[in-house]
Amino acid sequence: MSKNTKLGWSFTSPYLIFTLIFFLLPLFWSFWLALTSWNMISPTVEFVGFQNFIDAIKSPAIQSAFVVTYKFLIIFVPMALVLSMVIALLVNSLPKLKGLYMVAFFLPYLSSGVVTSLIVKGLLSYNGPFNTFLRVKLGWDIDWLGNPHAAIIIVSLMIAWKMSGYYALILISGLGNINKEVYEAAAIDGASPWTRFWKITFPMLYPAFFTVTVLAVGISFGIFTEVYQLTGGGPNFATNTWQMEIYNQAFVNLKSGYASAVALMASVVTFASIGVIRKLLEKWGEKNGWQ
Repeated sequence: MSKNTKLGWSFTSPYLIFTLIFFLLPLFWSFWLALTSWNMISPTVEFVGFQNFIDAIKSPAIQSAFVVTYKFLIIFVPMALVLSMVIALLVNSLPKLKGLYMVAFFLPYLSSGVVTSLIVKGLLSYNGPFNTFLRVKLGWDIDWLGNPHAAIIIVSLMIAWKMSGYYALILISGLGNINKEVYEAAAIDGASPWTRFWKITFPMLYPAFFTVTVLAVGISFGIFTEVYQLTGGGPNFATNTWQMEIYNQAFVNLKSGYASAVALMASVVTFASIGVIRKLLEKWGEKNGWQ
């Protein structure tokens, strides 16, 4: 082994060791755990083979979590993309102080999901300021987090608010790479702002938009903190995601093997879904000249 090769391995070894300890070993252990029945307390572990996977596929709770997760995907992803696009276009159009405004929009991304959830829960509580105003001024008495339809929208909106500043930062970097002469030529030809957006900005923003979309889809499959704090998966399992079901099975019902099986199934579904969406985005990019 040459000196340069040894030097390269020495520089990469911290990352490789970290990956081995905190990713590969837990991954292999979860595969083994999914084939067992263990409550994380008993000293004995029963090997059950693929029974956990069979039970999970037949479970109404797992099927419901599967549907709810895709509901979040359908609601959250478009919401986050629209908000981030609006923020990016507004900030990019400012003549000065772009950095200051971008930092302001980016701050929610740095906030704790637990703290944000508790604030939203307090605001939407029965005696909270928002509900009090609606009752006193408009005579409305709405149980926001107790309504299945409202609860999933509120959680999606809160996560979109948290992530949109981060996504907008990626989109702004893409907007900065678009040649301004293209807009000038389109303006001379009489193209309206709306036409310039759909025919120039949006297609040429493909690399940044591709990244943001994939990130948003990944987030929708990992929603846990906000649901746990706001609804606990309710009402009537309307917000019970994959992550909530894995948590309940592992730490409430103490079925670690079953929870591992559900987690592995969720991983397969997540990667497959992201793969399909990536292919669709790539085909759209090819139509607009991106290879």
